[in-house]
Amino acid sequence: MNKRTVVAGVIGIGLVLLLAGCTATPNAMVGTPAASGASAGFLLGIWHGLIVIFTFIGSLIWPGNVGIYEVHNIGVLYDAGFVLGLAILFGGGIFGGSRRR
Repeated sequence: MNKRTVVAGVIGIGLVLLLAGCTATPNAMVGTPAASGASAGFLLGIWHGLIVIFTFIGSLIWPGNVGIYEVHNIGVLYDAGFVLGLAILFGGGIFGGSRRR
């Protein structure tokens, strides 16, 4: 392995760990507000949808400490943001299946 491969691997692992720190809280008490009294809204829903791959990897490494979905949310707005973030991440545009002629 050359030096560039090692540096790229270290940077990649560092980015995964950095983004895993921004994930949803653990699902200990479903339906209750967070300890700070705040609930996740639309923008946090988008963010959690965008980092879902890193959150999934983090949930495999630290199963009790990382949750993919924030249970302390305000309801429909968080859900809409989460789905929008997933659609942005996975390319779910309205013209995604069409071909140019």
